[in-house]
Amino acid sequence: MGEGVVARGGESLSMPLHDWTDRPGWDGLHLLWIAELLRWVKPRLPAGYRAYVGTSPTVGIGAPERPDLGVRLWPDDTKAGSPNGPTLPSLATDAPDQEIAVASLETSPGLMMTLEGRLVAVVELVTPRDKDRTAARDAYLGKYLGYLLEGVHLLLVDVHRRPLSFSFADRLAVELGMEQPSLPAPYAVSYRVGETAPMGGKFLALWRRPLEFGQQLPTLPLPLTVEQAVAVDLEATYGNAARDAYLS
Repeated sequence: MGEGVVARGGESLSMPLHDWTDRPGWDGLHLLWIAELLRWVKPRLPAGYRAYVGTSPTVGIGAPERPDLGVRLWPDDTKAGSPNGPTLPSLATDAPDQEIAVASLETSPGLMMTLEGRLVAVVELVTPRDKDRTAARDAYLGKYLGYLLEGVHLLLVDVHRRPLSFSFADRLAVELGMEQPSLPAPYAVSYRVGETAPMGGKFLALWRRPLEFGQQLPTLPLPLTVEQAVAVDLEATYGNAARDAYLS
């Protein structure tokens, strides 16, 4: 945030981006930053738009087709049971062949913008859990790609540099057939889904900003339509969140 810019509460505030590689406290900062983004965006929306903090399905295009496991008990129809039908096996006495713990994908809240009940724009802050393993990366890539293919504008911010060999911005560029220089984390990218292209599909505009630890964050547009956007001050919102999280 530049000199003279006033943050929440009326004071001038500057908070360079922290290096979150090994720093604790991200989960709390994530919630506070989303709340600050809501406070920033909501009063700047045109009439008819609604902003709220919520979640959307992580399963989308490119994600596993069957992310949930269904469990069913099959009774033995050949055995006589109670007068009401066959007796189900007792879980207390019939041990399973194998029992393991499996990882689940935790959906982090984002900032959603709707118009007349239709999702039109989303702000997503990438968390380490979103890309710490292949299943998570595929699921969230499908989620972000699904937004764009459904005509939902997206502001995506990733301040976590690990894993060094992976970038959602790069993977989205590949999936969308865009030739772009590599953009490793940390970064912020805003995607605007535009009008129908003559050869089919839709035009896609984007604003790509590499971020640097110890430096101030930029202001990026959050598109609502082809003509309308809210200028989101990532520095002011991050600074307020970091101050409330007692980060120096």
